[in-house]
Amino acid sequence: MALELLLAHADGLPVLRQGLTEGSLRNAPAPEALESPTILWDASGDPNVLQRQRWGLVAPQGPEGKRLLALVDKLKLRREQEQGAPVSVYLAPPGMDGPTAARWKKRVFRSKDVPDAERPRYLLLLGDLDQVSLELQQVLSSDAYVGRLAFPTDAGYEAYVTKVLKWEGTPSREAHPRLLFFTSKDGTAATDMGLRGLIRPSLAACRERQKVGGFPEAELRELIGEGRAPAAQMLAQAAEPRPSVLFSLSHGLGPPKDGWDSPALQRELQGALVLPGGQTLTGAEVASRPFLPGGIWFSFACYSAGTPLRSVYTQWLSQLPPEVDPDAARVLASALRREVDRPFIAALPQAVLANPEGPLAVMGHVDLAWAFSYLDQGRDTSAHFFGLLHTLAEGRRAGVALSTLLRFLNEVSIELTTLYNHEASELQEGRPSRVDPVARAWLWMLRQDLAGYILLGDPAVRLPLAPARVETSESGLSLDAMASVGLVGFEPPAQAASERESAAAEQAILELITGKGSLADIAARHGIPPEELQRWEELYRAAGRAALARHLSRRG
Repeated sequence: MALELLLAHADGLPVLRQGLTEGSLRNAPAPEALESPTILWDASGDPNVLQRQRWGLVAPQGPEGKRLLALVDKLKLRREQEQGAPVSVYLAPPGMDGPTAARWKKRVFRSKDVPDAERPRYLLLLGDLDQVSLELQQVLSSDAYVGRLAFPTDAGYEAYVTKVLKWEGTPSREAHPRLLFFTSKDGTAATDMGLRGLIRPSLAACRERQKVGGFPEAELRELIGEGRAPAAQMLAQAAEPRPSVLFSLSHGLGPPKDGWDSPALQRELQGALVLPGGQTLTGAEVASRPFLPGGIWFSFACYSAGTPLRSVYTQWLSQLPPEVDPDAARVLASALRREVDRPFIAALPQAVLANPEGPLAVMGHVDLAWAFSYLDQGRDTSAHFFGLLHTLAEGRRAGVALSTLLRFLNEVSIELTTLYNHEASELQEGRPSRVDPVARAWLWMLRQDLAGYILLGDPAVRLPLAPARVETSESGLSLDAMASVGLVGFEPPAQAASERESAAAEQAILELITGKGSLADIAARHGIPPEELQRWEELYRAAGRAALARHLSRRG
């Protein structure tokens, strides 16, 4: 099968006229580092509950880091209130490569001075890729939920924080999300393969699981970008003020055939969404119009999240065998030519995240995006993305959703390490290696492709969905009634304002206290966000202890 690349020139024509063949993989190099994940957090705790998993910040060392921390101070205070504990702050030196980042993680982030239970699993990185390196984000993502905020101005950080606080502080009336599946159908082999191999199988899987109760109730809609106005339908749907996930596939905008006129122009345009007919969707076009308000966007395209200083594919592409495609090496070398002296986050996700009527998070690719994440040696693996969509549709946090995809990265890394070790053992014993170099190279490509996905925005955000209403018996003492008979200081949850809702909430709390299931199971059974149920339980216990103390003091 062909190795299809989702990268196009400024005129909309693909950088590769046709995909590379399997033979091009024979010279794929070994990755720099193959680190297995280490679980540091409470595995029994719900990953969506900040009280169990904690939230922290990573900023660049020096005055710039202090400035960025000040810009997100309101968000930091919000997370401290949510987790009931101070937010941990880490300062990282800029420019770390993979091995340096791995050492920093072991010595600083995993410091023995901090108990594992207090080490944050949610990490928000501040600053562009030249301030806190991409390699550090990738190393931390092996077992943490990592996001990044990077804006060219202070106003971008302030606008994003204000937007998150607004959505989290406003009760939602929307119980069910929308999932929009958009394909930029430009007639190229790469987008045709993506439509057949990723978008439609993912949509079909969601619909089939919905029929048997294995997927949340949600509106599922396919959008095809083609014709004279390829983005019109997608933009119209994305403008609706409903909690939505946009799952898009397109070419990402790469350099013109004669190169970028300036580094500034490259930072402004590279990674824009390429549409049929040479049209593009750039950051400037969605900076102020409603676009996925309160939603989450997964963008499958080259450079859709950013551009590294050096592509992980440079060494491999510079050694393509001549018989593969005599023009491919030259074309790709031109496309990968470094024309800036620093890596950067793409302008399109920056624009929509700073937009007050834009999404809360964007997931995209840093580097070239190939068809490997949904094809394994020609076998359909689009199910890799189903878990991500399912997690978002359930209203789980964005970092948890991306981790469902990145866990396949960990699996591939372990398998690849095993193959390299097996080959080394065979050669050391004087036996010919039985490892298939092409099969191993497929794994190498899959690993590199999966490692390129990152989250932009706070990893703790989620779709603003209303908790499901649960019809239950009104027997027993309601939470409101408990407050009225002396449990001073107890404030019934806003979601349990009515007597019926109070009884339902109390039933869930009592099940949790008496051990009739895990937090996640009880929360799912009653349609309550796990962290909300945990907060109710803590309030319930605190109110009971206060009432008991008053009662005993009166007896004395």
